[in-house]
Amino acid sequence: MASFEEQKIKYQSVLQQVQAQGIQLANLHQQEGKLFMKGTAPSLEAANKVWDEIKRINPRLDDIVADFPVDPSLASAMPRSKTQASDQTYIVKPGDTLSKISKQFYGNSNDYMRIFNANKDKLKDPDHVNAGQELKIPA
Repeated sequence: MASFEEQKIKYQSVLQQVQAQGIQLANLHQQEGKLFMKGTAPSLEAANKVWDEIKRINPRLDDIVADFPVDPSLASAMPRSKTQASDQTYIVKPGDTLSKISKQFYGNSNDYMRIFNANKDKLKDPDHVNAGQELKIPA
């Protein structure tokens, strides 16, 4: 079993990506031989960049547990170069609703009409989205 220090060295590029993406790391420890990492991301894009790096290092994900919930209010605290000025896109997953997507991007499920209004060309009803649809997520 790798020591905590050995795991930190193995995942050093992930920790650098956490910092580069403006993720606020709240917890980093070893438990039952796994590296546990928890932090709050300013955007889904930032969290995904960290996950991409984790999967590059260990595609099996058998020695790490990570969680990066999105808090869009963190984006306003980041330097302008790190924030995304334009709209983002999102591919609807099975079980998604506009409220759920709104909560993920804006931190408030009641902001779902922002997404609906930006996608009126694709959506006819805010209560119906289909898995696989690509939606604009306004900044």
